[in-house]
Order: sequence, then C-alpha cells, then structure tokens
Amino acid sequence: MPVKIRLTRHGRKRKPYYHIVIADSRAPRDGRYIERLGMYDPNTNPATIEIDFERALEWLQKGAQPTETCRAILSYKGVLMKKHLLEGVKKNAFSEEEAEKRFDNWLKEKEAKIQEKGDRVKKGKESEFKKRLEIESKIKEEKAQEIAKKNAALAEEAEKATAPEETPVEESSQPEAAEDVAVKETVEASEDSEKQEEPAKEVATAKEEKSGDETDAKKEEEVTEKEEERKEEKEKPKEDAKVEEEKEEKAESKKDEKEKKSPEKSPEEKTTEKETPEESGKEKNKEKKTSEEPAEEKGGEVNSDAKKKSKKE
Repeated sequence: MPVKIRLTRHGRKRKPYYHIVIADSRAPRDGRYIERLGMYDPNTNPATIEIDFERALEWLQKGAQPTETCRAILSYKGVLMKKHLLEGVKKNAFSEEEAEKRFDNWLKEKEAKIQEKGDRVKKGKESEFKKRLEIESKIKEEKAQEIAKKNAALAEEAEKATAPEETPVEESSQPEAAEDVAVKETVEASEDSEKQEEPAKEVATAKEEKSGDETDAKKEEEVTEKEEERKEEKEKPKEDAKVEEEKEEKAESKKDEKEKKSPEKSPEEKTTEKETPEESGKEKNKEKKTSEEPAEEKGGEVNSDAKKKSKKE
C-alpha cells in the first residue's frame, strides 16, 4: 500500500486545526504517522498554512499520494507547480533556470492574490465597524434629543406650577401689615386648637389602651375556659368508668349478702329447682287445659236452660 499525505485533526469542538503528515494508508486518521510536514488552520480568513516545502516535494517525487484537501493545500503553496516544472526539466523541455524563473513569477502572482484577498477582508471588516459606529451614534443622538425634550417639558411644568405661588409686590405697606396680622391670628388659632386637641387625644389613647387591656383579658379568659373544657372532656370517660365500677361492686356485694342470708337448700330442692324448660312448658299446657274444661261445662248448662224455656213457650 502506498504512503499518503493527509491531515490529522486537533483542537477543540467546532474549532479544529490539522497537522499535515506522511502516514501509511492503513493507519487510522489520528494514529501513528511517519513524518509531520506542517499545519493547516481553517478558522482564520484567509486560512493559515505552514508547510515544509522541500520535504513535501521529496515525498511527492517518491510517490506519496495526497488526499483531496492535501492536494489543494500543496497546490496553494506551489509544491505541485514545482514538481511539474522539474518533470519538464527532466524531459529537456526547458532548463532549470527557466523553471526557477517561471516558479518565481507564479509565486509573486500567488502572493499578490493572497495579499489582495487579505486587504479586501480587512477593508470589509473596517467598513462594517464604521457602519456599526454610525448606527450607534445615530441611536445615541435620537435618545439625547428625546431626553432633552422631556427635560424641557418638565421645566415648563415646574415654571407653571411655581408662577401662581408667587405673590405680586405692592407699593403700599398697609396691606402687608394686614396680611401679617391675619397670619399671626391664624397661627394663634391653630396653636389653641392644637392645645385643645391634645387632652382629647390623650383621653382617646387612654380609652384605646383600656379597651385593648379588656380585649386581652377576655381573650385570656376564653383560652382558660377552652383549656378547662378540654380537661373536663378528657376526665369524663374516666369518671364514667369509675361510676360503672362502683355499681358493679355494689351489685356484687348485694348478691353476696343475699346468698349469706338465704338458708342452704337440700340437694333435692336444688334438683327440683333445676327443671328443664321442656317440663316447665308441659306444666303450663296442663294448666291451660284445666282452665278451659269448666268454661265448656258452663257453656253446656247455658244451652240446656235455653232449650227448656223454648219448650215451655
């Protein structure tokens, strides 16, 4: 496999720059290389290219194959042009001196083009900068004019507001004296009213303080009542349980007293007392039958008397 002239990537994200290297075609892009020839930075305008001209020419003559981007870079720097002229010298198309002259002329033209491009880029940047400055200056002037208009309007309003407050100056001094007397009277009246209002204010403040104390006392009483109610609610179930326990104890004590007072029964009586519910039911049925028999006999006698009366009639 032939050797290749290619690029290896370096730099951070979205800001790459590349090394121009001689590497085996089977090696990875950023892997091991044989020799480094230069550097290519596309982030500048125009792009910056640094390359070892002689070593690149030697590798091309040996048979190294450049990639598309490396071919463009070598053509831009004149390496391919130099190789082409040397091949013409080998074929005796022209001499080495003629080849060097042609190469020098080509280099000068190329450098002039590069210089023109750089000047064009600088002029474009300067023109854009000037346009921005002009736009910003216009915006600043417009803002300054607006601020001046607002300040003028505010000054006019202030003058209008202060104009009626100014009293006209009169030649005679009598009206001024009258005004002074009136001012003094108003001041004295205001002082008297303030003196009269002070005790009223003190009384009102005292009442407010008393009402505030009363409200605080009421609130405290309400809080204490609520706490007592809660305590009573908590104690009620305990009292109810105590009362029930006392009732049960009394009932048990009464039963014990009855058992002590009643004489002891014989075992026969106890057995008679412990009758089954079936026997008690049979006895009740017998009592019902006995109560029904005399009622039937009475009914038969009544019927016989009625028959006798009917015969006599």
